[in-house]
Amino acid sequence: MIRRATVEDAAAIAVVHVRGWQAVYRGALPQDYLDNLDPAKRAERWSGTLAAQEWPRAGTLVATSDVDIVGFAGFCPSRDDDADPLVVGEINTIYLLPSHWGAGVGRALMSRAITVLGEAGYREATLWVLDANERAQRFYRAGGWQHDGTVKREEMDRIRLRELRFRRAL
Repeated sequence: MIRRATVEDAAAIAVVHVRGWQAVYRGALPQDYLDNLDPAKRAERWSGTLAAQEWPRAGTLVATSDVDIVGFAGFCPSRDDDADPLVVGEINTIYLLPSHWGAGVGRALMSRAITVLGEAGYREATLWVLDANERAQRFYRAGGWQHDGTVKREEMDRIRLRELRFRRAL
C-alpha cells in the first residue's frame, strides 16, 4: 500500500533512508561515512520535514508491507535555478529497504509520486541521481526518465558528489 506519510512515520522512514544509503552507496561513498549514519538522527530531521509538508505541492509518500514502511518518496517544487517551480516538480528522494528491491515496490511508489505531482499541477518532473548509481539510472530510464545533460557537483560532509539530472513529462 502507498499512502501519504505522517510525522508518526519519521523513525521508520529514517531507518529506510539509512539502510538504503548504506546499500546503494556502498563503494561510491566512504565506508566510514556510511557506517556512521544514524537512523535516530535522521528521524529528528524527518519529523521536521514531515511536519512542514505543503501537500499537495510537496510531501512524502510511504510504501508499506503489512504494517512496516519499506520505502518512501519525497517530492517538491523544483529547486533548480533554471526551472519554473510552478510547473516543474522534483522527486527529491526515493529509497527502499534493500530487501524489497526488484519486487515492484519502487515502480509503484514512483508511479504514485508522478501521479501526485501531476494532480498538483506540475507538467514536468526532475530528479537528481549520483553518476555512480547505475542501478538507479536504469530504474529511472525504465520509468520514462531521461538524463537531460545537466550535471552538478556538490560537496557533502567533505565528500565530492557528481549528480545527473533526469527529467520526464507528467
